[in-house]
Amino acid sequence: MARPNILLITSDQQHWDTIGAFNREISTPNLDRLVKEGTTFKRAYCPNPTCTPSRSSIITGLYPSQHGAWTLGTKLSEDKRTVGDVLMEAGYRTSLIGKAHFQPLQGTEAYPSLESYPTLQDLDFWREFSDPFYGFDHVELARNHTNEAHVGQHYALWLEEKGFTDWRKHFLPPTGTMDKAVRRTWGIPEEYHYDAWIAERTNAMLEQYQNDEENFFLWASFFDPHPDYFVPENWVDMYNPDDLTIPSGQPGEHEQNPPHFQLTQQAEPDFSAYRESGFGCHGFHSHVHDPAELKKDVAIYYAMISLMDKYIGKILDKLDELGLAENTIVIFASDHGHFFGQHGLIAKGAFHYEDMIKVPFLARYPGHIPAAKTSDRMQSLVDFAPTVLSLAGISVPHEMTGVDQSRVWLGQQDMARDHILCENHHEPTSIHLKTYVDARYKITVYYGQTYGELYDLEADPNEFHNLWDDEQYAELKAQLLLKYIWAELGKESMWMPRIASA
Repeated sequence: MARPNILLITSDQQHWDTIGAFNREISTPNLDRLVKEGTTFKRAYCPNPTCTPSRSSIITGLYPSQHGAWTLGTKLSEDKRTVGDVLMEAGYRTSLIGKAHFQPLQGTEAYPSLESYPTLQDLDFWREFSDPFYGFDHVELARNHTNEAHVGQHYALWLEEKGFTDWRKHFLPPTGTMDKAVRRTWGIPEEYHYDAWIAERTNAMLEQYQNDEENFFLWASFFDPHPDYFVPENWVDMYNPDDLTIPSGQPGEHEQNPPHFQLTQQAEPDFSAYRESGFGCHGFHSHVHDPAELKKDVAIYYAMISLMDKYIGKILDKLDELGLAENTIVIFASDHGHFFGQHGLIAKGAFHYEDMIKVPFLARYPGHIPAAKTSDRMQSLVDFAPTVLSLAGISVPHEMTGVDQSRVWLGQQDMARDHILCENHHEPTSIHLKTYVDARYKITVYYGQTYGELYDLEADPNEFHNLWDDEQYAELKAQLLLKYIWAELGKESMWMPRIASA
């Protein structure tokens, strides 16, 4: 049997319930196509609810506490072995088009970063760049979400090659000249949006691989729907804010929660006790919002997803056109979740509700992965690397701690994991928490703290009732804490098996 190709398509910060096949309020015909032609995993989770740690776990098969890129503003060490390294050793070609975010926006002499200022905007550097990058023998990169000043790298080169030489007016200072006060409407023409760039360059790589008759691992890494909320003008009115269901919290729900939850509901909270590093702490600010403005933001958030879906469709169509679809494993996922009003929260932070740590996850492999199937079997993004290696017939490195889900994907095994671990180590000690999830329950522990969270996801699927301090659940809490410790012990990374008595 021919070795399969691997196409990974990811979004950034997409709530798990934003696929049209399961949510009538949003249109995603191309993701719906993957739902129809593959398996949807309804209980897929990220290993960390921020970009760098989660993305590094995707390619290493290791948890953030193991691969070392433990939070935003850190980097994945270049010596870490990745799924791309293993695939290249087996004769695959590998490429990444779009967002990497394996390195921070600032570098130091001790910890240099290629994804930092001023290198981001050094277009001559990126024009000549051809070095391997974390197991990818070809990369075309960018770092900006919508109109951010981080724009540069290969995306900016593409804009100039297209003759769009005044691109800077569509991005914020200091790189661009766009007015910071503008919201939601982005003047950039759709044909120059980074979704169009990712699809065009992904399809060019597919053509190259097909012409050269090479097996490939290709990651098409989209930036949306990560805030800020912007779409080109022709997409602004796709959704009427008044037609959308906007989630909200329950009065008093945070009274039994750790203190940082309660602080988010204040107009001017004091989070100074949590700030150890001097850098920003995602989510540790006021989440008080104007419901009418939030509705407008959600309308654009949905439009960002629908726009991305259009260009995902162009990639899927190219697979068909080239005759590659039958022998290509296609995986769609997001790196972590998103809040748009759930529990009174916005965007992301150290709040491990399902909205934050669950992700959309679709897998298609015609004739192998069952079509039109929905599964509640647990998946983690850390499982991606060992699973695709196994499907490609390649031995999984012993050091990978993700679970090989290949037989579950193929419908040959009922379950490969019975729990999820999600880590969040955002500050050295003050924001350091881990969550254990099993078939029914979820428990979250905080470093150095006696408070925590315990939810019964069956009886309380919206997670409104924290049972941590409820005496009726004291025995259950003790059992779950023991299971959490077992899970931590079970995920140790061991680069080789024991081969002798001594």
